Amino acid sequence: MFATGIVAALAISLAGCSGGGRNRADLPYVARDVGTLYSAAKQRLDQARYKEAAALFDEVERQHPYSIWARRAQLMGAFSYYLSGDYTQAIQGSQRFLSVHPGNRDAPYAYYLIAMSYYEQINDVTRDQKITQQAQDALGELMRRYPNSRYAADARLKQDLVSDHLAGKEMEIGRFYERRRQWLAAMLRFRRVVDQYQTTTHAPEALLRLTETYLALGVRNEAEKSAAVLGANYPGTDWYSRAYKLMKDNPPATIAPLAPGEAIVTTSTKPAIPGEATGGTPKADAPVPSTPATTGGDSTAGVPTPGVGSPSPATNPTGG
Repeated sequence: MFATGIVAALAISLAGCSGGGRNRADLPYVARDVGTLYSAAKQRLDQARYKEAAALFDEVERQHPYSIWARRAQLMGAFSYYLSGDYTQAIQGSQRFLSVHPGNRDAPYAYYLIAMSYYEQINDVTRDQKITQQAQDALGELMRRYPNSRYAADARLKQDLVSDHLAGKEMEIGRFYERRRQWLAAMLRFRRVVDQYQTTTHAPEALLRLTETYLALGVRNEAEKSAAVLGANYPGTDWYSRAYKLMKDNPPATIAPLAPGEAIVTTSTKPAIPGEATGGTPKADAPVPSTPATTGGDSTAGVPTPGVGSPSPATNPTGG
């Protein structure tokens, strides 16, 4: 009778799990022993019914939080969410496990599960790469904390792939700026690839693009350095052949030697200063306008003052 009740309760619970819009908070609370719950969850996991398995593993943690199986169910629930494609729940479950059991022997796997949940969400280089950066950070955290764990080797491989992806994004942006002839912005993107992602497959192209942008900016010595680094590290590639041809087609400008006795700086004519005499016959001063008399009531008001801006009697053409 008791076994029949357990089976019926499990059937009700699993029916609730199969509903797409329901979560563990919506499931009716039916008390069950930890062994029955965990076995049912493991069975659903083996049957690839991942959402049902995740809900049942969560139920183990909810009903028996202090059981030794609850710790195991936390991680198995996160793994079930990962397999179902619910990466957000997988990350949250793994982080919850680490916050409660930071020193557990399964902690490396929890870090690995977080990193893989980010890794599976990486988009192509034409999209935003925030998730890619989070994947790189999570993989780096795993290798920093557990460099000798069995997950570290796979994490190193995936970090190389993530770095290559991030470098590809920088190259995509740099090429966009270069097509628009925004040389400085393009140069900064290519420089970042060379400095931060020099071990990726994009490094040789970045060196070629640096050579192009430096020449466009007129910084020939930097262009020569980029081409030299490209030739030293990737001598047999098409990228180096193109860089070599580019430098050959753009030789440095030559300056003709000075003739004997030729001045280094040519003498320029001093520009005339406005108002300054420039030679020739000086001009007579212009007549000064007469000043009206300021004495009030004087009958001579308005008559020019003799000797100030008026012809003298000796030069009066009418004579006297």
